[in-house]
Amino acid sequence: MTTAFFTHPDCRRHDMGAGHPECPQRLDAIEDHLLSTGLDIALTRMDPPLASHSDLMLAHSEGYLLELDEFMKQATETGEHRALDPDTLVCPHTWQAALRSAGAAVAATDAVLDGRAENAFCAIRPPGHHATRSQSMGFCFFNNIAIAARHAVDVRGLERVAIIDFDVHHGNGTEDIVAGDDRILMVSFFQDQLYPFSGGVPMGENMLNVPIPAYTRGGEIREIIEANWMPRLEAFKPQMIFISAGFDAHREDDLGQLGLVEADYEWITRRLKDVAQRHCQGRIVSCLEGGYTLSSLARSVAAHLRALADV
Repeated sequence: MTTAFFTHPDCRRHDMGAGHPECPQRLDAIEDHLLSTGLDIALTRMDPPLASHSDLMLAHSEGYLLELDEFMKQATETGEHRALDPDTLVCPHTWQAALRSAGAAVAATDAVLDGRAENAFCAIRPPGHHATRSQSMGFCFFNNIAIAARHAVDVRGLERVAIIDFDVHHGNGTEDIVAGDDRILMVSFFQDQLYPFSGGVPMGENMLNVPIPAYTRGGEIREIIEANWMPRLEAFKPQMIFISAGFDAHREDDLGQLGLVEADYEWITRRLKDVAQRHCQGRIVSCLEGGYTLSSLARSVAAHLRALADV
């Protein structure tokens, strides 16, 4: 079985302006590193479609989608950047990129469930885990991983799926969308008292949030995962695992102050693969979230992919 790799040139065309950390060069750094290390030959490349309106409705409200569509059309007409908030801007190509990213998450889910790949990684942007049911924020417009998870249960008929979020920032949007849905277990760690300053009080019994103090290193985080995540995942017995893969908890990343390194990301991925092999027939879909220092991002994604592809 193979590891599918979903990406598309549209994802590079979304640009929030000079100096913005969530930049097109993030995907270039990943691609360059995969080529230079030869890891690209271990992956099966697949082209994602655009997400449909029904895909987006799995996680977002009709009113939100209409408002966002209108806002982005105005950016397309003027050819200028427009700000939804100080951190989240749209350009004329943002709508297409966001649709392509959500479409990649759905297509990856179908590829894995249909047996065309054992697991999949989506090298996509814009990211998604801060987008709530009715609000864009934190560089995010559509919640790619929530859409994929809901596609698995609402469209493909799975009874239990798990979302794992290891970004340095709390996946508040994903929690907003899936909290209270007993078909979905979400487990995460994130740096405490960091944007978006949420997650301390879970919104539902299907949420396991683990705030971690700044400057915590990888060894301690591994212990936290073993003590907190693993018992919940084993008891839940998910039929598929979805990963919000943020690599900004790396010690070199400027947007957070946690201390992970590449070996930690590889270890986390292998532990999740262990769970997937026991309960999910190995089925994992991972979507890129954060990671803003280009070198550490590229190295960490490669470590994640090596574990997924068993190379």
